[in-house]
Amino acid sequence: MPTKAPSPKQRRTAARTRLLAAANELFYAEGIQAVGIDRVIERAGVAKATLYSVFGNKEGLVRAYLEARHTATSERMTQELEARYRTPKERLVGVFEVQGLSFADPDFRGCAFISANADAPNLAAVEEASKDYRSWVHALFIDLAEQAGAKDPKQLAQQLVLLYDGSGISAWLDGDRSADRTARTVAAALVDAAIPDDL
Repeated sequence: MPTKAPSPKQRRTAARTRLLAAANELFYAEGIQAVGIDRVIERAGVAKATLYSVFGNKEGLVRAYLEARHTATSERMTQELEARYRTPKERLVGVFEVQGLSFADPDFRGCAFISANADAPNLAAVEEASKDYRSWVHALFIDLAEQAGAKDPKQLAQQLVLLYDGSGISAWLDGDRSADRTARTVAAALVDAAIPDDL
């Protein structure tokens, strides 16, 4: 029986997937400004018209790339925290262990959002996607701190966000792939000081 040809919608979805995969690889490794759309198109194996049809322009592709990284990071964090830790207090410290999973990746080049802001600081897509991502990072720690019964959830969250950022930068720029272990030690001390033992 002959194989049914893919529908236009299926072809568009497949092309979108290939373009995003190519953008993710190239933008993350080399930077948004350094990579032109022709290289993304070549890597994805699609026509130039397809990129414009699916994303509108390069900025639309950049937005989709950053949104996809945000989604992947938040989904991984949620799944791993739920699988590895029982309580919100454990999860507050566990965030750093989950963060450390990416440090072991040989292609790890730090936070995609920090890199994008350094590379293309005035691009609206970068500003918007970064704002959403940073809101998620802060909310992650605030929500866990509130659930764990911290005396001042916002202050604890602010401390842990700074530690989270520093851990990622150290793993990338210093090549310290064990930065998450140091961050966990500091986070545990901050969490113990902020949350009474009986909670």
